[in-house]
Amino acid sequence: MGSATTQARTATAEALTAASGVDFDVARELFAAVGAVRGSAQLRGALSDPSAPASARAALVSAVFGSTYREATVALLRGAAQQRWSSASEFVDGLEELAVRAAAVADSSVDIEGELFQFSRTVASNGELELALGARLGDSSAKASLVSTLLDGRTSAATALIVSSLVLNAHGRRVRALLRRASAIVADQRSSIVATVYAAAPLQPEQQTRLQNALSARYGSAVVLNTVIDPTVVGGLRVQVADDVIDASVSSRLADLRQRIAG
Repeated sequence: MGSATTQARTATAEALTAASGVDFDVARELFAAVGAVRGSAQLRGALSDPSAPASARAALVSAVFGSTYREATVALLRGAAQQRWSSASEFVDGLEELAVRAAAVADSSVDIEGELFQFSRTVASNGELELALGARLGDSSAKASLVSTLLDGRTSAATALIVSSLVLNAHGRRVRALLRRASAIVADQRSSIVATVYAAAPLQPEQQTRLQNALSARYGSAVVLNTVIDPTVVGGLRVQVADDVIDASVSSRLADLRQRIAG
């Protein structure tokens, strides 16, 4: 990711935080805009062209989306288009991030991160499902119907919107990776981080609290725990936060001991 994109993402996220009237309609329209931009090389290139004046890119957003989308949506899209992005593809990814953040803002009362994690585990455990959802040439209506069957009544509206939108606009990207990215984006929007905990048995509430407090102190941020039951851990815990792994499992200590003996 280029430095221009990093700055653009920050500015776009700050614009969303400062915006008013961000609801599910705005989030839906943002996701629809992502699909439109990703599906048109001409539009994608024009909106991210660094040689074009920012005002011209903003005017193009108004011309394309202004008659059908709410002003709050169009304002956010204009703001994103006025930023300088390192590439057209990173611009589209930035719009997708904006849409995910908007869905998180639209309903701040539900555990979107946890619901996305649970669905990603469902996908990970079923190769046929992952293939059906991520197939580049798969029928969009069939994918939408499958997602609806899997999620209706089981998750919040925000999570269902994020999942269905990501699946329909996957374009060959791995669905599990998209879900992990979305979960991290939601956590960041809520000023927290996601920790994946691998344990041999479910954690008790007091254990979860102690672990959250310890991780919060370590990383300086609120922590959302996603737990994976993994019998190979044997005892103790293995915790992953982004690329950082804290392995305090019995299996890890046994492996270390075996290495020392072998050495």
